Amino acid sequence: MLKKIIAVLGTAVLTASLFSCSVPESDNDKLNVVCTVFPCYDWAKQIIGDTSDAELTYLLSSGSDPHSFQPSAEDMVKISDCDVFIYVGGESEEWADKSLENARNKDMTVIRLMDVLSEHIVEEERKEGMAEDNGHDDHEHENEYDEHIWLSLNNAQICVTNICEKLCAADSENSEEYKSNANSCNTELQLLDRSFHMLFDDNPQTLIFGDRFPFRYLIDDYGLNYYAAFTGCSADTESSFETVTFLASKADEINAQTIFTIENSDCSIADAVIENTKTKSQNIKVLDSIQSVTQKQIDNGVTYLSIMRNNYEILKEVYDS
Repeated sequence: MLKKIIAVLGTAVLTASLFSCSVPESDNDKLNVVCTVFPCYDWAKQIIGDTSDAELTYLLSSGSDPHSFQPSAEDMVKISDCDVFIYVGGESEEWADKSLENARNKDMTVIRLMDVLSEHIVEEERKEGMAEDNGHDDHEHENEYDEHIWLSLNNAQICVTNICEKLCAADSENSEEYKSNANSCNTELQLLDRSFHMLFDDNPQTLIFGDRFPFRYLIDDYGLNYYAAFTGCSADTESSFETVTFLASKADEINAQTIFTIENSDCSIADAVIENTKTKSQNIKVLDSIQSVTQKQIDNGVTYLSIMRNNYEILKEVYDS
């Protein structure tokens, strides 16, 4: 937490120094939209479509983990001058709140998705068996909300609708196209949500994660249960023997055939869990938490929907009875 406070203070100082200088303002008339994490960017991209000449920026296009991302000076200028800024607004993005305080465009439309979803936000959950997060104390866990709001298809539909409304207000000339694109996007989200319900409504499951667990919103949508090594925002990568053996015992108890990890995991904890089960025969499957999507992946056609569909296919392969 101390590191986060220092980082936020550093961001505030950098912001103040940047905008006390004379920086030339953009002279184009394009709608300028800046997004932090990939889901924000992709939802905006799907809504804007091909007909608008809006300028869309994805700040984490290098694939940075949003929990550790700090904006560059160039990023700060982009935020300061944009017409629409879209971000999640959780603890990991406190730097964004500081940036907005010093933004030069005082007419900017700001979309903070945790405000949009205020009635649907849940606190980060510490489940039985989870390792203690060395980066937090018990006091700091109070009222810490789960930031991974995009891993609910229901939340995604609410976000798409809200982003569309704000883009239409900012660019009325293209509003009909934006509305049509948003409706198409939400139709696809609804169809995928229906597939998840068909898979799990009469087929409740418990997932074992040898990793961080950012899927709380997805689990809640479909009435599933889980056990995991860490919370979704944990910075830890090494788990205690107690946590490993706890997860192994749960895998034995429910006869789990699969241990899950998230993208970019080295699978060391999942491997250790498997080695401590009775059969030592479980498979490892990866579910993508959509936190570290790169520009290269985008150029290759990756979208929010394609990743969520792939997550569905993996779960269907494991649990379709």
